[in-house]
Amino acid sequence: MTHVQSTSPETRDGRRATEALGGARLVAPAVLLVLVVTGTALGAVVATSLGLLPLVGQPRLSVDGFTVVAGDLRAATQESLLIAATATLFAAVIGLAIATVVLRAGRGRRIVIVLTVVVLTVPHLVGAAATGLLLSDVGLLQRWTGIPATSWPELVGGRWPWATVLELAWKESSFVALVVIASAGRHYADLREVAAVLGAAPRAQWRRVLLPLSAPALASASLIVFVYSLGTYEVARLLGRAYPDPLPVMAYRLFTDIDVAARPQAAATAVVATGLALLSAVICLPLARRLGADR
Repeated sequence: MTHVQSTSPETRDGRRATEALGGARLVAPAVLLVLVVTGTALGAVVATSLGLLPLVGQPRLSVDGFTVVAGDLRAATQESLLIAATATLFAAVIGLAIATVVLRAGRGRRIVIVLTVVVLTVPHLVGAAATGLLLSDVGLLQRWTGIPATSWPELVGGRWPWATVLELAWKESSFVALVVIASAGRHYADLREVAAVLGAAPRAQWRRVLLPLSAPALASASLIVFVYSLGTYEVARLLGRAYPDPLPVMAYRLFTDIDVAARPQAAATAVVATGLALLSAVICLPLARRLGADR
């Protein structure tokens, strides 16, 4: 007679805790090094913004770095949040659409994957320059369509950061698509067949199978895209308007200013950008973890 031994939930939880502890020990040295380097840099930036590490003069605790540029800092924060939120939304929608095509397509899926990987390998600086040449009022698209330059919409450097958002969404949608494909592709084929056998239509298969499977990866990838878009410099510098500057552009402009007294203001701008990134991570990471646990 064969005896089948069942594993109790307590035993399984203990094994998972042991495996997690072992994994934490393996990555602890690298994580500790990153925390030391990053923490030291952030501490120096915060101290500079508070006047404790001045380039000239005596250290003095002060919030002048924030108050002197309060108006510009508020406008830059709104501009950065607008760019990051809109670009993340577009990238998530386009990336999910690309992932859907790849996971549901037959012979053409390899072509879509190759194109997605090619887009991902293009540097943002090259993408921003190409976007500017394509969408400016004397760009290739204006010449191809034959629209007069005076009637061409202000896509580059206009009142709304169209070109910046489009470039970020175009580039980051490939990243979102590959993350979703890698996460959901392993289980989607089998679950899709089960749903088809049960009589689910293609639209219901997408809504009931693919969307729940891809939700954790989509949320995590969107968070990464949002943080990156919040901190990117070259795209906003090449394609954005002169005022207001996004936070990274404003921080670099103040840091390279000939007036050395502007260093605390530059550090304050960097502190605000870092705080927004950390706040978004604190808000979104529990949501992504919850989606992964419910899957």
